[in-house]
Amino acid sequence: MLNSIRTFSFLFGYLPLSTVNLKKFIKQKPQLSVQEYDQLIHTEPQKWATGIMKRTQSNVTITGLEKLPEGPVLFVSNHEGNFDIPVLLSKIPKPFGFISKKEVKKLPIIPLYMEQMNCVFLDRTDRRSALKSITDTVGKLKEGHSILIFPEGTRSKGEGMGEFKSGFMRIAKDSGVPIQPIAILGTSEIMEKNNNKVLPADVAVQLLDPIPADVIEQLNAKEAIHLVRSKIEEAIAGLSRQTTNK
Repeated sequence: MLNSIRTFSFLFGYLPLSTVNLKKFIKQKPQLSVQEYDQLIHTEPQKWATGIMKRTQSNVTITGLEKLPEGPVLFVSNHEGNFDIPVLLSKIPKPFGFISKKEVKKLPIIPLYMEQMNCVFLDRTDRRSALKSITDTVGKLKEGHSILIFPEGTRSKGEGMGEFKSGFMRIAKDSGVPIQPIAILGTSEIMEKNNNKVLPADVAVQLLDPIPADVIEQLNAKEAIHLVRSKIEEAIAGLSRQTTNK
């Protein structure tokens, strides 16, 4: 219970303080390049996410950072739990936005940062919104921003990776950027498997070899989706074996 109190107190308590910096950052935007501004904005979400993970008392390891390419990428990851975003924000130095359900807009301050991070809001009950989110994400990638997407569409809660919805592949093909697959193991152990109580967990993140845009273009959508999903699935199995052998 103490972990939960510490974690959520920081999650919401840090945000009002960060708005001071957010206003300063926005004023600097006209003088900065896309990459410079994204990197500047990334500093606060990364501090926020690092503080959250510290308070869960979890041990997070990440491998494959050397595989990060230059320029915009579409990060494609499996989705275990609610702590996937804080884990990735705290550990990946490359700035990125992500696709989020529209309900997040009702939260205080968080949406203000998400808009500056180039996040895209999706209403999953509205087909038009889903199509617009694809178009918006393609536009942001073409502008030079990186975006993270969870193609399962919902958390697996550690019950095995679900099927990948096809929208992410349309985004990849239309934007012409590489896909950076990510495998995550262990985030569901922080909350989802504990009746929503926050407990320490061992979390492993692995960045896989990027899949170049020309390779994606040569494959049909079904083949490309299978390629990405199988790579992530194989990596998760490897991470699971490593955990078992410890």
